Amino acid sequence: MLPEADLARIYRSLRLIRRAEEETARVYPSDKIKSPVHLSIGQEAVAVGICDVLRPDDVVSGTYRGHAAYLAKGAPLKGMMAEMFGKATGAAGGKGGSMHLVSAEHNVLGASAVVGTSIPAAVGYALALKREGKGRVVAAFFGDGATEEGVFYESLNFASLHRLPILFVCENNGFAIHTPLSKRWASPAICDRVKGFGMPAQQIADGDVFAIRDAASRHIAAMRDRTGGPAFLECFTYRWREHVGPAEDYDAGYRDRQALTPWQTGDQVARVAGMLPADARKRIEDEVEREIAEALDHAETSPWPDPKELLKDVFAD
Repeated sequence: MLPEADLARIYRSLRLIRRAEEETARVYPSDKIKSPVHLSIGQEAVAVGICDVLRPDDVVSGTYRGHAAYLAKGAPLKGMMAEMFGKATGAAGGKGGSMHLVSAEHNVLGASAVVGTSIPAAVGYALALKREGKGRVVAAFFGDGATEEGVFYESLNFASLHRLPILFVCENNGFAIHTPLSKRWASPAICDRVKGFGMPAQQIADGDVFAIRDAASRHIAAMRDRTGGPAFLECFTYRWREHVGPAEDYDAGYRDRQALTPWQTGDQVARVAGMLPADARKRIEDEVEREIAEALDHAETSPWPDPKELLKDVFAD
């Protein structure tokens, strides 16, 4: 077992993401949130396990379901909440919403709402970091649906050919929106396909935050000392809510609630909470609630963007 300080750090990250997303789901029906939301409730362990072994100067690339990666990397909840509220103090100035979180200060690359498009951007950044030569790495998060885009395989090939310091992280929740993997592929063996590009590929099937952390640590250490190149982790996980929005969708006909039960039983938020002394756990939970309350107040009271902002950052006269 890890030292208590490490467990506390991991639990705080897991708890912050879970509660921030639950509050997002609570507020969403009020129409205060001005963008679609793709919640990571149930999937927190992947981002936390990976980001816990990253340095502050390492880089994270996320997707439209990117709240967990953004927060796990240490980017501010206030910026995320204000962005979802469409406010000027948001992470993208209120222009991007939930699907386009970014934090240059925390090395979180701007996310994209288009499936798979953040992967080649992450590879390009990894090329820059290799040339920089300071041992920095990129962690690129994406869903299983993104592995069906041609640019995914082009990116694997380029990263392997140039031995780039990038960890490809597939958050495999089993559905490209509403279609099970078994109906999309004759063989579900994503790792086997990746290995064909000459890079190590590992599957973690139970969502264990510590197994994810250990695997990431091993591959990233090899990248830093240049004994290893890119690597791929397929982390099975399960989203508890609908594809987009705050509600559940087990009556939609594409999945059964019974499939959720083992993931709730093995919930990593509750698991890590149970490893901590009660007083330490309560202290963390109280801190998280204060941070969420402050972030919501910040989002509520922040100003709207100036209309002149519409003419900025559009790369046109």
